[in-house]
Amino acid sequence: MTSALCLLLLAATPPAPIEKAGAEHYVWGMVNDGWHLVKQPALSVIEEKLAPGSAELRHYHRAARQFFYILTGELTMEVDGHTYRLTRGQGIEIAPGIPHQARNRSDRPVEILVTSSPKSHGDRVDTPLP
Repeated sequence: MTSALCLLLLAATPPAPIEKAGAEHYVWGMVNDGWHLVKQPALSVIEEKLAPGSAELRHYHRAARQFFYILTGELTMEVDGHTYRLTRGQGIEIAPGIPHQARNRSDRPVEILVTSSPKSHGDRVDTPLP
């Protein structure tokens, strides 16, 4: 589907409220949850819940620019060799091609919003630590 056709279809669909309860759910890393709030080729918004002690594999995206926003808890984010501790109300933007890894080092779940443009699924390249 072309970008112009996608935009036309999106414009023809009237906006409606979106909530986690009706969103497509998936499990990753065997213990973490994700809910697709917006799942479009040009934009993805996912609410994720990371279990204590869990982490994603370190990776980068070829095209997707991402923004991680903390809803509850504390997230440790390694970005291109720099480590950041993010708490409620904080976020971090990750440009395409930049290796990163989200990790929950706390003893409580962390809830985050991950916004990607374009969508990040299918755009990921795993990379080892430096």
